[in-house]
Amino acid sequence: MSPRPRRRNFNNDGGEEHPDERWMASYMDMVTVLMCMFIVLFAMSSIDEAKFEALRQSLATGFGIVDGAPSAQAVLVEPVLLPPIAEPEGPGYSAVELAELELDDLEALRDSIDANLHERGLSQTVEFTFDERGLTVGLVGSATYFAPDRADLSEMAKAVLDSISVVLAPTAREVSVEGHADHHGQTVNFPTDWELSAGRAARVLRHLVDGGGVAADRIGAVGYGAARPIASGSSLADMAKNRRVDVVVLSDEAENVRNLIPSIVADEPPN
Repeated sequence: MSPRPRRRNFNNDGGEEHPDERWMASYMDMVTVLMCMFIVLFAMSSIDEAKFEALRQSLATGFGIVDGAPSAQAVLVEPVLLPPIAEPEGPGYSAVELAELELDDLEALRDSIDANLHERGLSQTVEFTFDERGLTVGLVGSATYFAPDRADLSEMAKAVLDSISVVLAPTAREVSVEGHADHHGQTVNFPTDWELSAGRAARVLRHLVDGGGVAADRIGAVGYGAARPIASGSSLADMAKNRRVDVVVLSDEAENVRNLIPSIVADEPPN
């Protein structure tokens, strides 16, 4: 028997039905999604004229353009030039004014010390000088304050230091005690001038702290030996000037202010 021929299936329209045409449903879904996306993008691109105008006015004001002026004829507001910022020197004072005030304070300390010395009849035993470091109270002439080649203080030295310490103790200023010697090398009690000058400076410091109440955390002592003479001659008077101990009341102002003190002192008339 011959095989039975396969029957063809036809749709209602008379066309042949293909089972692989299901891809068209996915394609139509994709087209629908794309159409929805473009509609959303178009809706987002629409401009609210009122909000745009408010934004334009705000940006124009921020960039200094006069409100309402056309963009092609924008008028810029003149910039405000600020004065240059000066270096911080103090509450409204210039460097010169600060130096003058500092010198006034140092002179007040000098006058108080000198008054105490005058009451004891010792006003001629010290020398006062002002420089960029501050006020220097010079104890000049070792014979007045120390025994020869020794660091022990004389009774006069103690009286002078008492007159100084009563003024320095209440202040907050730092103090440097600096010992100096004339150049004669080795001494009987000290191997070099360094030890002699340092020993004398240390004795002065101890008396200012222990006997005068100067705070130990703001005072120090150093010995310079014969390295910093104030007189270059070889006479007995010059050598006596180089044998000294300086009590330096240090200025706490900035360097640019302290450097002006010597010039201000030089312009002052003599007392």
